[in-house]
Amino acid sequence: MSDNRKLLALLQRPLEPTFYPKDDGKTVVDLPENFLTERYRPIGASLQTRFGNDADTRIPVRSVAAPNIAFAEAIPRRGGFSLFIPTHRKIAGDLINLFISQSNVDTLMSVAAYSRDRLNPILFQYALSVAIQHRPDTKDLNIPSFLELFPDSFVDPSVFPKLREEGAVVQMENRMTIDIPMNYTASDREDEQRLAYFREDIGVNLHHWHWHLVYPGEGPDEVVRKDRRGELFYYMHQQLIARYNVERFCNRLGRVRPLTNLREPLPEGYFPKIIRSLNNRAFPPRPQNTNLRDINRVEDTVNFTVSDLERAESRIAESIDGGYVVGPGGARIPLDETTGIDVLGNIIEPCQLSVNPTYYGNYHGNLHNIIAFSHDPDNRFLEGYGVVGEFQTAMRDPTFYRLHAQVDNMFHRYKRTLSSYNSNQLSYNGVQIQSLGVQLNRPNAPANVLLTYWQRSQVDLATGLDFGPQGNVFASFTHLQHAPFTYRLSVNNTSGSPRRGTCRIFIAPKVDERNTPLTMNEQRLLMVELDKFTVNLNAGTNNIVRRSEQSSVTIPYERTFRQVALSNVNEPSTAQFRFCNCGWPHHLLIPKGTPEGIQFDLFAMISNYADDTVNQEFDENVNCNDSHSFCGLRDRLYPDRRPMGYPFDRPIPANVQNLPQFVGTNTNMATTQVQVRFTNTVIART
Repeated sequence: MSDNRKLLALLQRPLEPTFYPKDDGKTVVDLPENFLTERYRPIGASLQTRFGNDADTRIPVRSVAAPNIAFAEAIPRRGGFSLFIPTHRKIAGDLINLFISQSNVDTLMSVAAYSRDRLNPILFQYALSVAIQHRPDTKDLNIPSFLELFPDSFVDPSVFPKLREEGAVVQMENRMTIDIPMNYTASDREDEQRLAYFREDIGVNLHHWHWHLVYPGEGPDEVVRKDRRGELFYYMHQQLIARYNVERFCNRLGRVRPLTNLREPLPEGYFPKIIRSLNNRAFPPRPQNTNLRDINRVEDTVNFTVSDLERAESRIAESIDGGYVVGPGGARIPLDETTGIDVLGNIIEPCQLSVNPTYYGNYHGNLHNIIAFSHDPDNRFLEGYGVVGEFQTAMRDPTFYRLHAQVDNMFHRYKRTLSSYNSNQLSYNGVQIQSLGVQLNRPNAPANVLLTYWQRSQVDLATGLDFGPQGNVFASFTHLQHAPFTYRLSVNNTSGSPRRGTCRIFIAPKVDERNTPLTMNEQRLLMVELDKFTVNLNAGTNNIVRRSEQSSVTIPYERTFRQVALSNVNEPSTAQFRFCNCGWPHHLLIPKGTPEGIQFDLFAMISNYADDTVNQEFDENVNCNDSHSFCGLRDRLYPDRRPMGYPFDRPIPANVQNLPQFVGTNTNMATTQVQVRFTNTVIART
């Protein structure tokens, strides 16, 4: 086994002791006796002989002086761990720093092995995963997905007894797949249930967790201070809200209402029906019309008032309107059109890069907290936070989208202070898009018609079933899917010499849920990025063909759900096998549409590469570069100098009434109508 792959033994079955056999009993971690916890140290000798006699691989752990992890033990081992709680976020950052600072993989293995059985499992897995992804000697290690470690965060808990029974009674080759029901959290009497397929999608929630794994808010400066980090926080969540609103239109629901008034009851209730395996307690529900109140959770070190949150929002809004933020000592830091959005993103989130956390506070984090603790704001009933309190579950709750629509409005407030793009910023002289279209990848498919349907897929949940059966235990789940398709563009380069450009493709609804046409400035906020890629244009006509699965936004199903077996020691460490699962799930690239078909505007633009480039070459087919629109490039600059969301991130001039007018004055743009049809049929993944 390669030297760094042994760390994967610590990233399996997180609640089982480290000495317990891993990888279906094939691997055993041999701990020094002083690494055992107080519970197991008196019987250490018998444990060593009882477990692992049949193991193929033994991983010796070198004894080192016990690391000082008292700071991390402040979070109860069987309690909640939330990155929205500032003290938890600080502890996580310090633990990441402890793991990052170890001089080599052997020492990291020792320090991590000692810590694993003493710390909160989610805290440990998060910190070690961040460290592995950012250390130069481990960054190519294939870490498992959060679904493998904690399936209880994503799956109806009623399936786990069935999985354990199947695994305990039936030989592996005869085991049946257990079906996870769709829409198990509410009935059709609840309108918001129409969006459950989106909110409770496993891939969507994995994406949200993994994005924050790649962009942690606390930790060593070299881990947190990534290129345009604050802007990526804005853009990833802005696109998420745009996609959610488009899905609402497809289901005849209006746009999500921003959380503008914290003193109004929340009409949306949510009953998550998720049970934490850590303590076998359920995430608390939130009844309809819950009032948001001051939070005084002494034990959780979360203490703020509704007025505090309103004050933080007011200070951010005043700074946006004034064109500068207040730095330490009252220094004015301008919110210019180049870096302003990045500064603002780090303040609003906030992360340790916030220029003045004392003044601007924990705005976005406390929006999560005020909802997450709304059912028990003073810990009177000893209830933990709701699903909005954790990254991996927050997107399940309808109020997540309300709070992020409000956060989105703060960013749009800033964008409205900027001038509209002028013709020089939008045009590319000598480049003409003569035609644009899409077509399904099947014979005789009609032009500009996209199809969506339900797909049933399988996932192996055995790795997360602590003290459960060995071998594979499969569950099936149903999710939205679209038929593969291809973009086709005909581009004329009239300059007489080769040119290079960036092709940007977006899709947006033409009308709202009531079939009312959208204004141009309404539509631009609902533009969903589908792809962005570099094109080389020869003189004359160029035919550009691009497959949907090449999207710069998404990662394929196999990377979202692929399992990484520790025993697979022969797995090549090449680009196609690396497990880099930051990216939007590909099965949700296209909006659901409707059975009768709904019309969308497809937009394409080729911008001047000279104005786009950050003077670094990158190949989107290498490493994890294929989902760079949302996730950037590891250890490198974001591969596009333009503002994220360009050309729709700024207001459109008032005299431009619709998309054809916007396109009409720029030959390097094109738009066409596309119909998205939904078929209410379930097709099994082959």
